[in-house]
Amino acid sequence: MTGFLSIAPLDLDLTLGCGQAHRWRKHGDEWRGVLGDRVVTLRQGEGGVYFKNVPASRLAAYLRIDDDVESIYADISGADPLMRELVERYKGLRLLRQDPWECLATYLLATNANVARIGSMVESVCQEFGDPIDGGHAFPRPEQILDDEERLEGCRLGYRCGRLVELARRVTEGEICIDGLRHLGYEECVAKLKGIEGVGDKVADCVSLFAMDHLEAFPVDARIKRCLKDHYGVDGVYRKLSEFGRSRFGDGAGYAQEFLFQMVGDQRSLGHTQDGGR
Repeated sequence: MTGFLSIAPLDLDLTLGCGQAHRWRKHGDEWRGVLGDRVVTLRQGEGGVYFKNVPASRLAAYLRIDDDVESIYADISGADPLMRELVERYKGLRLLRQDPWECLATYLLATNANVARIGSMVESVCQEFGDPIDGGHAFPRPEQILDDEERLEGCRLGYRCGRLVELARRVTEGEICIDGLRHLGYEECVAKLKGIEGVGDKVADCVSLFAMDHLEAFPVDARIKRCLKDHYGVDGVYRKLSEFGRSRFGDGAGYAQEFLFQMVGDQRSLGHTQDGGR
């Protein structure tokens, strides 16, 4: 390893393995993934992370070193016994700050797909269109996807193929300014994202949370819907459930969502059931 980044609390396995991002794979005690134009290697260390082939500043931003997670943990726990238990159980689980274009395109592909299928689609698109880098491929830029749309059909994206092409076209032609979305408030950001074909409530919340710095976003998928019903007695349409999460957990609701998501995933694993997508 070439460097060490002091960051605590951090549990690398929880953070990279919980399904936020889909290009990380664990080999022994090391995690390997792609950040921008680099294949990066990370390894858990005492009080931080050892890293290779990535600037410390880039990794610090990605792991959200600027988040005061201890304060966030305290805020979302409040008077919530379940969340207090989960914060202790999953201490070191952090949200990631992903590249907005890559996150949006990835979650557009993630609709109605499980984790393995999402990873397979993303890697197919990267291998077909992304720039070759040492040991892998970068995530393709929007204009690269438009170079040869017929090749995209070979990536086995199904109905998502047309949606990805349309997104790439709108970004390339300037109809959608992804970087500009980061400067919008939460509600306006979600509204703009939902104006994109294939982006509904959940995808808009995921992108807002994982790429646009809106930690108050509370994505609701099948896992979270069931969890809210079982543990909080809340059921209903997406908007009601998402608003409940934001109201109960406040500005760090996205962290609370990830703890709940991890809890249900662990329960499913113990029951030997197939994991679902985001």
